[in-house]
Amino acid sequence: MLQDAFGRSFEYLRLSITEVCNFSCTYCLPDGYRKKPGPGFMRLDEIARLACGFADLGTWKIRITGGEPSVRKDFVQVIETLAATPGVRRLATTTNGYRLNKNAKTWREAGLQAINVSVDSFRDDVFHKVTGHDRLAEVLRGIEACLEADYDAVKINAVLLKGINDQDLDLFLDYVKHRPVSMRFIELMRTGDNADYFGRYHVSASVVSEALERAGWVRKTRAAGAGPAVEYVHGDYVGSIGLIAPYAKDFCKSCNRLRVSALGKLHLCLFTEFGMDLRPLLQADDQLDELKAFLGKSLQSKAVSHFLDDGITGGNHRFADIGG
Repeated sequence: MLQDAFGRSFEYLRLSITEVCNFSCTYCLPDGYRKKPGPGFMRLDEIARLACGFADLGTWKIRITGGEPSVRKDFVQVIETLAATPGVRRLATTTNGYRLNKNAKTWREAGLQAINVSVDSFRDDVFHKVTGHDRLAEVLRGIEACLEADYDAVKINAVLLKGINDQDLDLFLDYVKHRPVSMRFIELMRTGDNADYFGRYHVSASVVSEALERAGWVRKTRAAGAGPAVEYVHGDYVGSIGLIAPYAKDFCKSCNRLRVSALGKLHLCLFTEFGMDLRPLLQADDQLDELKAFLGKSLQSKAVSHFLDDGITGGNHRFADIGG
């Protein structure tokens, strides 16, 4: 098993396969994707070897991230490869939803079991303002296609933004009233270059948790292998609500996930200063033992927590660079 020096086990891998995204969300890629010089993103064979190494060490859940992962022409092959990896029991992805309506069934049949779709507002004008695209109706059709395709879990992600969507809780709740969907609110996080944006739009996730509790929502027991969200349920609602609050006390205590960027770099935390290059260990099948040894050793340097409260944001400037 992959364990760090604090006894935390890591059965969850967030695996980025591209930094490219066709949306320009204000909190992530406000200027859109701009290609950088250097090596290309990991090939399919490298992704396969990486997954085998992690799975051999007890990682059983993989989330495919980006950028927007579905921009890769071999996205279906990536799904098939990861789903066929011995030891991987849960395969998910996070998407902006632009290709979802036409592909939800195909991806499900390829082996994808769970999906998160980014929807920061159910108001057309606000969605357009945040993402740079007038595609809300299209994305919502894609979510319905996922429900029809019988995914094990369908979740919606919304980044909380003060003055933009923090007053729209009722709209989000209405959506999950009769749908088996988890609505997840993510507290805006500080990065290396968003100080002004963060200062203007950050709002604590406690605003939502307090409103939910006043309305009779109750906290759900954390499931094995779950991500960082605190889940709430209500007897009158089919769906649920999740809160990801990185500034909350003891947020890192239950950390169970690692990240690998599309360039093949291991990030022990979203807010580390740098990633450790795994690609030299992904070039041949006989490197598996060396890869596993490197992963196990690297975990021993993982810090007990991030240091966001101290204003330390690490080397990450855009979440699209390492998969959020």
